[in-house]
Formats: sequence, structure tokens, C-alpha cells
Amino acid sequence: MQTQDEADFPAPVQQWLDMLAFERRLAALTLQAYRRDLRALLSLSAGRALENLSPHDIRRYVARLHAQGLSGRSIARHLSCWRGFFGWWAKSGALGANPVVGIRPPKSPKALPQALSPDQAAALLDAPQAANDPFITRDRAIFELFYSSGLRLSELASLDLGPALDLREAEVTVTGKRNKTRTVPVGAQAREAIAAWLAERAKHARADEVALFVNTRGARMAPRSIQQRLALWAQRSGLGVHVHPHMLRHSFATHLLQSSGDLRAVQELLGHESIATTQIYTHLDFQHLAKVYDAAHPRARKKP
Repeated sequence: MQTQDEADFPAPVQQWLDMLAFERRLAALTLQAYRRDLRALLSLSAGRALENLSPHDIRRYVARLHAQGLSGRSIARHLSCWRGFFGWWAKSGALGANPVVGIRPPKSPKALPQALSPDQAAALLDAPQAANDPFITRDRAIFELFYSSGLRLSELASLDLGPALDLREAEVTVTGKRNKTRTVPVGAQAREAIAAWLAERAKHARADEVALFVNTRGARMAPRSIQQRLALWAQRSGLGVHVHPHMLRHSFATHLLQSSGDLRAVQELLGHESIATTQIYTHLDFQHLAKVYDAAHPRARKKP
């Protein structure tokens, strides 16, 4: 799709972007995304005045984006931007009506979260690592805790020394989305790995640092650093799969559900507000059962 330079934006478009930047102080990346979506609109309208666009035109543009291979989620983002712009323009009195109101994107198939198999999880966590890496103990504690307790990346990165992590009671308390606090169990292998890291932590952390997990400078590890260390660990393990922190959270939920079948308990442990969010793991569980069925049942496959 042909792009359009920002200097060529029509005056109302530039005024809206300026309002978002200087009055609402939107983040630079958000503004950059809005500019891309508006360039797409200008390209699709092929020189037509934006004030003359109708809902029929917007539907046609949506169909063209879909034909170009954009997902329903990407098209929804475009529509959200366009709707915001036309809504602001209409509210100013310079536009009769918002042509994007009521226009919906095509539905995209729900992507199932990626999860490791139990064997893959064990291979990842038990794999020997480079002996000359001074942070192996820290990394093992991080990854064992992810898999043991199903923590989000932000929850783990924000953990401090102190009562939030109670190895004696085998539990950790974290604050998740919407500032909701929950307490979840910590498994035996995770407790052992954390205890080993705590015995070494003082050699790496600054004297005044309260973070549980610290970087090479002795300060709190950033979430991005944790992601990079996990990817490196998986690569060194020869797993052949790109592993990210949320994959360990998905694996925790999937394996727990496969073993217990208790959806409500998994919901509580993950900190999901709605059971519907947790139900996606039942689809993963069914996929696992379907593979077992296909491999084992004598009538599952057609005879050659």
C-alpha cells in the first residue's frame, strides 16, 4: 500500500494529530500507529475529500484491507483510529456525520496460546547451562517460578525481597492487572531454585536494592532482560522452540488443567477476572486429548 508523507496530511487530520500529541499527550508509538492508519485511509480514498466519504466507502475500504491479508485485529485498529478522527471532526461541527460508526471488522479466528508440552517444559528447566555464566542460578529461579506459579512477566519482574515471597509457607503474593492481589503456591523445585539464588544474590545486588532478581549492574531486572535471558536459555537447551515468559504461564495453566480438570482453581491461580478468559485452556486441553485419541484409537484414522 502506498504511503503518504505527513506533510501531505489534510488540515483536519493534522489538527487531530496535533491535538492528540499536545493536549492528550499520547505516546509517540501510539501517534506513529495512528499516522500509519490515516495514511492507509488516504491511500484507499485515492484523493477523494475525506468529508465526502460514506459508510459504504468505509465498508469497501475494509473489504480491500481484508483482501490484502490484514487480520481482523489489524483492521479493527484501523477502524478505531478512523472512528476517533471522524468523531472528533464531527464534534467540531465541520463534518455532518461520522461514516465509521457501526462499521465492524471481519472476525479473526481466535489464536490459541502457545504452550510447551510437559516433556518440553522439563527439558527446558533441567537442561545444563554454560558453567561460566554467573547468572545461571538466578535464571533458573526465574524460570522455575514462572512455570511453578503461572506469574505474568510484570508480576515476576516487580517482586521484592520480603514477605511477598514466603518459601516456608510455599507461596508468593503478587499484584496483577487492575491492581488485584493474589497469592499462589510455589512448587518444591522452584523453592529450591529461589533459595539457591538468594544464597548468591548478595554477590550481585547493590546494597540498597530491594528487587528479588537483579541484573549485571545490581539493579532490578527489566522485563525485556528477562525475556532475552529466557530466549537464550531455550536456545542453549536445544529445545528448537522460541520460548517467552507468557509461554511458561500458558504451560502452567494447561498442564494444571490437564491434571486436575478444575477450571475455577486455574482461574484463581492465574488471576483472571472472568472464567471465559480461562476457558481458552480447555481448548488446548482438548487438542492434547485429540492427539492422544488420534495416536491410540484403532478407529481414529482411515486405513491406507
